[in-house]
Amino acid sequence: MSGTTHAVADRASRSGVTTIAASLICCFLALFFYDEQIFSNLVSHSFNWSAQYFGLFWQILLLVNFAIALFVATRPSAGHRLGNLTAPEFPLFQWIAMVLCTLLAGGGVFWAAAEPVAHFVSPPPLFEGVQPESAKAVKYALAQSFLHWGFLAWSILGSLGAVILMRLHYERGLPLAPRTLLYPLLGEKGVHGRWGDTADLVSVLAVFAGTVGPIGFLGLQVSYGMSELYGTSDSKTAQLATIALLMVVYLTSAVSGMHKGIQILSRLNILLGITLLAFLLLAGPTHFIVSSFGEALSVHLRWFFEQALYRGDAGLLSDPGWLSSWTVFFWGWFIGYSPMMAIFIARISRGRTAREVILLMSFVAPLLTMMWFSILGGAGLGIELRFPGAITGPFEGFNLPAALLAITEAMPLNELVSALFLVLTVLFVATTGDSMTYSLAVVSSGVEHPPRWLRLFWGLAMGFTAMVLLAGPTGGIGKLQSFIVVTAVPVSILLVPSLWGVFSALRRK
Repeated sequence: MSGTTHAVADRASRSGVTTIAASLICCFLALFFYDEQIFSNLVSHSFNWSAQYFGLFWQILLLVNFAIALFVATRPSAGHRLGNLTAPEFPLFQWIAMVLCTLLAGGGVFWAAAEPVAHFVSPPPLFEGVQPESAKAVKYALAQSFLHWGFLAWSILGSLGAVILMRLHYERGLPLAPRTLLYPLLGEKGVHGRWGDTADLVSVLAVFAGTVGPIGFLGLQVSYGMSELYGTSDSKTAQLATIALLMVVYLTSAVSGMHKGIQILSRLNILLGITLLAFLLLAGPTHFIVSSFGEALSVHLRWFFEQALYRGDAGLLSDPGWLSSWTVFFWGWFIGYSPMMAIFIARISRGRTAREVILLMSFVAPLLTMMWFSILGGAGLGIELRFPGAITGPFEGFNLPAALLAITEAMPLNELVSALFLVLTVLFVATTGDSMTYSLAVVSSGVEHPPRWLRLFWGLAMGFTAMVLLAGPTGGIGKLQSFIVVTAVPVSILLVPSLWGVFSALRRK
């Protein structure tokens, strides 16, 4: 088949993928409103089935991906620049800022404040001998958070997949789309056939669900924060208004392009985040935060394989247990994001070497994230040890927004700091909104610079879906977040060819 024929067929198939994806999303919402109980049971059973039968596979996949990525980074071929450029397209700080803002949208604020507290109150089963809410529990709580947001998570998001896409798209002309990840296994037939359409479809659905979740949670968090700080009503109206504001921010960024809005928003996000974390570090329990980071990192590295392969609480279909609710949930979430993240990382990494991409994604970004968790979450744990109940009291019932607010309210200039953290939360989610809007538009259009109307379509679709779920019966956002674990089943299979494909991709010079 000629290149022109391939191009025409690819455009038609992408149009079909977009139509099917939009139809399935509409069916998802229709079932949610038609019968919430059937909807809830379907998602819960699918989630439990996915975690039960694919949990171990995902744990091994993330470990093997990380090991291969580090090995590839040591090879001489990893030093060649990729993307048909002789120098990086984006300066180092801007590149790192755009990368960091992707994963941290879901974890930088929501989970960095709450997850360490959750493990502090109830230590993970692997550390069951640790006394809850004790000084000793701090390093184990942070170490568990490091597993979920550290080396394995970052590496699966954009190391091997991004390198393969950079090589095959920019230097061999294959599509900048999830389907290209099938090339090492199926060749041209996988890229241009039905398998390619399926790869694009499941990746679109996964990242759509994974992005709508943080957008919806943002509405909940900002509404709660505003009511606590300023006495406003914590109502659905406030939640919907927050999402509407967020949509304006990330749509403006996405439509303005990679070199304007996305880059500027990411840089502003990181600068504000660094400023606030520096304030927490200096105004909070500084020695406690620094020492806790070192101790937790030591525990994490010492128990790395035990944490990564822990199966003692695998659970049953009717009782998923701790493992499925925590580690497997996060692994499914990150796997679901992986193909679209690889597209975004490949696009912003032109002119970088495979070694640079892998080291940033598998080593530097994870360490920076661990520091982030240690400062924000560690400050909360230090405050809790000094004033018992100051953080765990508001957090009771797994109240994510309350954990962050309890930490910031315990700081000097608490009203200003709390307000700025709410702004930071909006910026973090906006940076994921604009980057995933871009990636979805790239897959739908088949071009590196998708038309503005297509970016608007996907951006509006994600925002309005979050608003519909918030406006309807309770629990819709949480169920959609669980649904990404279901979509991670086919996506995880899509990632397997990258484990050996990266070697052939780098060898063909």
